[in-house]
Amino acid sequence: MDSPVTIAPDLVVQDQKAEQLARRAASAREPLTAAKRQELKKISRDFEAMFTGMMLKAMRSTVPEDKLTGGGKAEETYRYLLDQEYATTAAQRGGAGSLAAMVEKELLKRYEEPSLRPATRTDGDGQ
Repeated sequence: MDSPVTIAPDLVVQDQKAEQLARRAASAREPLTAAKRQELKKISRDFEAMFTGMMLKAMRSTVPEDKLTGGGKAEETYRYLLDQEYATTAAQRGGAGSLAAMVEKELLKRYEEPSLRPATRTDGDGQ
């Protein structure tokens, strides 16, 4: 008999956050306003923070446990919160080449006027 598959609680939380961000981004279909632009910027930064947090957690799992502090649940919780703070701070600093900037650029494409998008050829001549 196969043993049941278990999912770590933090993975479930990350999946829930990703679903929330996806729903917020999918609702981005109305006209672009300054408030909507700020919301898209926040969505992009939240995504980058979540991604960076997952990356830090994976990196930290490769480092052996510190014998000086003894480990334990309290230290594990502290390190998790510290990594999340690092991720949030990194996402807020961002920059032109940051992940948040790239995600925001892609989200803003949903608001482009059809006349501003490059025309696609359908005549099949390839030129």
